[in-house]
Amino acid sequence: MMGRKLTNAIRYCLDEMLPPFIRDNYYCMYPLFYIWYKGKNVKRFMNFKSVFHKLSEAEFEQYYKDYDSLPTRETDLSTDTIKFIIHHLDTDKSMKILDVGCGSGYMLHQIQNQGYENLVGVDLVNHLKYPNIALQPANIEKLPFEDKSFDTVICSHTLEHVINIQQAIKELKRVAAKKLIITIPRQRYFKYTFDLHIHFFPQISYFLNLLEIDESKILYKNIEGDWSLVCQM
Repeated sequence: MMGRKLTNAIRYCLDEMLPPFIRDNYYCMYPLFYIWYKGKNVKRFMNFKSVFHKLSEAEFEQYYKDYDSLPTRETDLSTDTIKFIIHHLDTDKSMKILDVGCGSGYMLHQIQNQGYENLVGVDLVNHLKYPNIALQPANIEKLPFEDKSFDTVICSHTLEHVINIQQAIKELKRVAAKKLIITIPRQRYFKYTFDLHIHFFPQISYFLNLLEIDESKILYKNIEGDWSLVCQM
């Protein structure tokens, strides 16, 4: 199992130390992709950024169903980011919390351990590992909830994957009554990245512009290669 610090170190070496003509070269990157994806679907995943805009919703989802890489950790969040999220939750343990792009349910499980009760996760694919977490299969661009259904909405390491990111942000804001907590990777664009990211945020300004929330209502912090934001709704 690869921890977050190790994968961050690998990404740093590739993105910051390799010259761009090597870093974005198909033939130079292929052996690394072959190792990362355990020899399966290598060309398909390497070409993802060239084809994602032409995929149907079902074809897009299939990439995530087929995703099988060397790191097998339960969450992409660092320990400090998890602490940051929990620290910025309101103290009312009965409040309704939604985690969009919940993955295995790890973040909600950590919140549950703090005594919070009304938790719901949303994801395209059911990878939930915690039976006490409620899962609603759904697309972030079309959340099946009424306006302001949840006191706090969390979205971690998800928006960088979404084709229509503006619609996704609009949906997150729509269902959040009081607070929206977002984590996105602070990552430079390269054509060949091991993830399936299609949006990149090396600076926070681009994302703040997408949010369209008064900056006086936003707290953001750079935590171990991620931007974490708390937005007051």
